[in-house]
Amino acid sequence: MSVTTTDPPTPAAARRRAPRGSARQSIVAAATELFARRGYEATSVQEIVAAAAVTKGALYHWFGSKSELLASIYRELLAEQTERLRDIAGGAGPVEQRLRAAALDVVAHTAEHLDELTVWARSAHLLDGEHAEATRRERRRYHDLFRDLVREGQASGVVRTDVSATVITHTFLSALGNIHTWFHPDGPLSFAEVGQQLVALFVGGLRAPTGPEPTGHPPTGRGDTARPATDS
Repeated sequence: MSVTTTDPPTPAAARRRAPRGSARQSIVAAATELFARRGYEATSVQEIVAAAAVTKGALYHWFGSKSELLASIYRELLAEQTERLRDIAGGAGPVEQRLRAAALDVVAHTAEHLDELTVWARSAHLLDGEHAEATRRERRRYHDLFRDLVREGQASGVVRTDVSATVITHTFLSALGNIHTWFHPDGPLSFAEVGQQLVALFVGGLRAPTGPEPTGHPPTGRGDTARPATDS
């Protein structure tokens, strides 16, 4: 009789599979608040563990480094967004309703987690290597799901076809991702209200233009699959 053996999980794999606990939640909450207030670079691991009232050993049990902690905060929110988008895109109802629901959902999720997503937007460029590459892949997965929903709308005739699905997707998601650069919480509108107005512009812009067909090449093939230099 042969016995099959397996190698023990790596520390990183063990951290990914471990259930969330109060210590982990405290670390994430403390890191998010400090990164938002002081900046990622200016925040030390010691400050995070002191604010979370845990030991360094506890932090390194869950996260291999400060950069892994930052990436994990964003990747977990991105995983939530992706799952929600998958449910909406695959749901019942006309495609135009699902497109509007998808746009409203990402706005609502962003508003719920504004601090975490703002921290990521301001600090993502500081990461490289495995964490940056994994995040880009997961971000691309979300963009592709959203773009495919736009393409479904184009195929059904309810979304304009003179603009590529890629351009439509990146225009909306980039605009939403950059609100933090000019939004002021003490202004006349809340973040959610600004996002809803952005959705109104997005939905209105999906409609096919009236009048003569535009001249030039249709946005198919190469123009609809080209990827921007950065994921916003």
